[in-house]
Amino acid sequence: MSISPRKLTEAVLVGNVKVGGGAPIVVQSMTNTDTANIEATVKQVMELATAGSELVRITVNNEAAAQAVPEIRRQLDANGFSVPLVGDFHFNGHKLLEMYPECAKALGKFRINPGNVGKGAKRDTQFQQMIECAVKYDKPVRIGVNGGSLDQAVLTRLLDENRAKAEPLELAAITREAIIISALESAAAAESYGLARSKIILSCKISNVQELISIYQDISSRCDYTLHLGLTEAGIGSKGIVASSAALSVLMQQGIGDTIRISLTPEPGAARTKEVVVAQEILQTMGFRAFTPMVIACPGCGRTTSDYFQKLAMDIQSYLREQMPTWREQYKGVEEMEVAVMGCVVNGPGESKNANIGISLPGTGETPVAPVYEDGEKTVTLKGDRIAEEFQVIVENYIKRTYSA
Repeated sequence: MSISPRKLTEAVLVGNVKVGGGAPIVVQSMTNTDTANIEATVKQVMELATAGSELVRITVNNEAAAQAVPEIRRQLDANGFSVPLVGDFHFNGHKLLEMYPECAKALGKFRINPGNVGKGAKRDTQFQQMIECAVKYDKPVRIGVNGGSLDQAVLTRLLDENRAKAEPLELAAITREAIIISALESAAAAESYGLARSKIILSCKISNVQELISIYQDISSRCDYTLHLGLTEAGIGSKGIVASSAALSVLMQQGIGDTIRISLTPEPGAARTKEVVVAQEILQTMGFRAFTPMVIACPGCGRTTSDYFQKLAMDIQSYLREQMPTWREQYKGVEEMEVAVMGCVVNGPGESKNANIGISLPGTGETPVAPVYEDGEKTVTLKGDRIAEEFQVIVENYIKRTYSA
């Protein structure tokens, strides 16, 4: 199946990062530290940026958080991290932006949820205040609608209209439409308050995969705003990874989406950077972008009763990812390299030949040697107790020899 051409949406500049307008799909993430804890937040932002997050969102939920943002920005800049910060505002964003202009200036983008901006008449006033602040400081805005905090006024209006129809639609269809209408009407209001179209990004997140696909297919057909993709609550562990991969891959295959986030529930003690790695791997395995050399490894079978090849595959993959911040600057194109680590003679030599560089380890009962292939040709056969170390050196030398400085 071929990939549909990317839909050309309005280009939005977030700090130094171009989103939409034909730019590569941007990876973003969000901290889970208390933003008022400057040290912890700076540390996590740097970890996320190092892992490859091109935008990092931080919570701005109270005065202490708003006061901390300028210092967070200053420390990031001092450490050489230019990654734009996105301020996540709910309920009191209009007050915080007005009270702390330095916070507004330090952010690269504001994120506003229409369902959490006041109620009744106050909603329009508070939303307008935030948009006018964005205009004043020349900041883009993501208008992010969530199924779990949908603007009830919009939903109620559509339900009333639906009841008057001869053939009313089901509640699920009305909810999908309410999410889209909330985004589009908020964007139109933002433009009426002076925010340029080139400063608006939309998202319509929900946690159900099929509903999310349907919503984005619909809104993509009805506007050319830049679109941010992601399940609003993807879940924990493999469930979150699978759900996000399924939903976002379908949409991106259809040419929909300009920036993505994988909203994984972090496992206790796990690194927040996992959501960045998953986002990158989705984009890379789909063929949209390349971030780090990919390791091809077999699943193992009765021929591979030793776990040696599994450990080697994990070690090589970790090593490649750890080296990428340096290699990215030194070796052009290295992120597109493929490394095969195979466990037996059945597919080992073939897969190793097809990769840029590969090793075919001996399976159970096979001769205890490991041929190495570079660009399809066998170059050396390793044996003994230092196969892993020797193969890593071969990979390093291949990179230095093959990819230009």
